Amino acid sequence: MYLDSNVMAGRTGDYHNGRYRGITYLDSTMENNFLPKIPDERVELIYLCFPNNPTGVTISKDGLKKWVDYARENKAVILYDAAYEAFIRDEKLPRSIYEIEGAKEVAIEFRSFSKTAGFTGTRCAFTVVPKECVAYDVHGNAHDLHSIWNRRHCTKFNGVSYPVQRAAEAVYSDQGKLQVKKLTDYYLKNAALIKDEIKSLGFPCAGGDNSPYIWIFGNRDSWDFFDMLLEKTGVVCTPGAGFGRCGEGFIRLSAFNSYENVQKAMGKIKKAI
Repeated sequence: MYLDSNVMAGRTGDYHNGRYRGITYLDSTMENNFLPKIPDERVELIYLCFPNNPTGVTISKDGLKKWVDYARENKAVILYDAAYEAFIRDEKLPRSIYEIEGAKEVAIEFRSFSKTAGFTGTRCAFTVVPKECVAYDVHGNAHDLHSIWNRRHCTKFNGVSYPVQRAAEAVYSDQGKLQVKKLTDYYLKNAALIKDEIKSLGFPCAGGDNSPYIWIFGNRDSWDFFDMLLEKTGVVCTPGAGFGRCGEGFIRLSAFNSYENVQKAMGKIKKAI
């Protein structure tokens, strides 16, 4: 989505050898533990997603600070997708980029209620644009992003419907927080089962600890793995190739289902593989 939205907006060059010119790709591989290295060259916009979709990996505060420092030094803006922060259980991990000193100057954070509170389809999310956050034009002049975003949003969007707003408000009530914790705990239990079973079968995998996704290396074409699971077990996965070149050879399994269905699915997979 980060790539395609920029392609559709006309910000990239032509398509060549499987990638678009004008884009610096942050390769996430087993070799770098799915934590991409900071670019050698200067970039203007940086997309980060932690806990990550599809790999399920998380980033430490020290790791995130390196990105914030890079953005400050290079006058870049970080677009930080924290859609899955509710799944973080490790208290040492950052749940927001604003836990990092200086991040308000360079980072925009956005979150979704979809996975946090089962809001998929209601189209409710939020974006945080700190008043300290600025972007620089080609002449090096700083521009306040908060006022620009406010102007854009007021022009293009009339707001989420009132019933959905009230539902979103309820997420932050004492009862709502308990329900979110219970829901995400349930999915994390599913993820732990998937990860344990997949590892027992000898497949390297990532995620599943502070994330609802398990990223599995099948050592074969992603679509072949997808077809094999579908035909032999009736289990639907997501082919890693759909997430870009680095996803080839991987599949993603999701914890969003009932525990009973996850048990059945893993039982079928163990018999088929």
